[in-house]
Amino acid sequence: MTTETKSILVERLLPHAADKVWRALTSPHLVAEWLMENDFEPVEGHRFTFRAKPVPGWSGVVNCVVLKVEPPHLLTYSWGDGSESDSGLKTVVTWSLTPEGPSTRVRMEQSGFRPQDEPGYKGMGSGWPRILERLEQVAAGQG
Repeated sequence: MTTETKSILVERLLPHAADKVWRALTSPHLVAEWLMENDFEPVEGHRFTFRAKPVPGWSGVVNCVVLKVEPPHLLTYSWGDGSESDSGLKTVVTWSLTPEGPSTRVRMEQSGFRPQDEPGYKGMGSGWPRILERLEQVAAGQG
């Protein structure tokens, strides 16, 4: 029996070169500015965590593993909710960067939301557009 899963897809054209956006996506101190504190490294197989203030129903920890790195065009990592149980959220986040003249089209897809992940799907669905706005601001600061 296969379970239908859902994805969140957000696209945004940023007025920055792909290398600036890539730096903002892959430099831990910059990722902390637009997303969360982390121990990220853009190395396939690297296990890392995103850390935020816990809220009811969420530990504040996201367990991740870097799955694919193709600078400066593709970054993929797993995204878990910090729960070690079978019911914990297990999704995949894929960032694709496509140059369009002096700008870069950023496509973020978080895939693998199961029916029991509906609260996370709704929360992240409304959160990612704001997160991409912050990414754009951080990329703008990259000289």
